[in-house]
Amino acid sequence: MTSMEKGPGRRSLLNWLLGLWGGGVLGSVAYPVARYLAPPDIPEAATLSVGAGSARALAPNSGRVVPFGSRPAIVVRTPAGELRAFSATCTHLDCTVQYRPDLQRIWCACHNGQYDLNGRNVAGPPPRPLDSYDVNLNGDEIVIVRRS
Repeated sequence: MTSMEKGPGRRSLLNWLLGLWGGGVLGSVAYPVARYLAPPDIPEAATLSVGAGSARALAPNSGRVVPFGSRPAIVVRTPAGELRAFSATCTHLDCTVQYRPDLQRIWCACHNGQYDLNGRNVAGPPPRPLDSYDVNLNGDEIVIVRRS
């Protein structure tokens, strides 16, 4: 064997290894980009009801945001003491709303959107009312139920 016969064998092995490495690098970059551009369809959790804490702990003219499936909910005790629950996701840009006792309204801090205690949009840019939920008491526990 001459030295010329050994050279191409080594060179082709090196080219093959470099090609394999380059393909691995390209795949490790391309796969996350492809997953980002085409995310998998994940259905919303089929949560129909959730416990929202103690009714005694929620004072009149106050509210509490609680997790409810993939989106939050807000429970409000009106100044008269009535319990009401709504989706805590603003209908304008999906910001989380909160209860403002000074205004006696549900308020979105993103663009100063306001909802009355019936969930109706009354000020700011929200285009529609909040989705309302049923509120039940199980002893002292507040239970929020999604309407079907």
